[in-house]
Amino acid sequence: MTAVYYLNKGKKTSHQITFNKHELGQLLSVYSQRVAKGEWRDYAIDMLGDCAIFSIFRHAHETPLFAVVKSMGHKNRYEEYTVFNGHKKLKRTRNLSEALDVFNNNILHPVSH
Repeated sequence: MTAVYYLNKGKKTSHQITFNKHELGQLLSVYSQRVAKGEWRDYAIDMLGDCAIFSIFRHAHETPLFAVVKSMGHKNRYEEYTVFNGHKKLKRTRNLSEALDVFNNNILHPVSH
């Protein structure tokens, strides 16, 4: 006889991290401004369970120039947003608007790949 073993039975089910409608509006607003300037051309949204990632591309077949990551902060007590340029962490904050202020900086240059 065959026995079925549930490997995830003992694990706690964690809360799925996603971008809400307001957050997507903020992200797409910044994205569309840069698209209009011809700086960015594509984006991707990944939901990995423990984090959500909004990746920004110059060209569709490249690695992301920037990534905005939403994850749970210290001991899952709060949500936090981190902006990456390649592997470099540019900003980490509890407020998405503050995180997106990184893109208002005129001296910000993406890592070339």
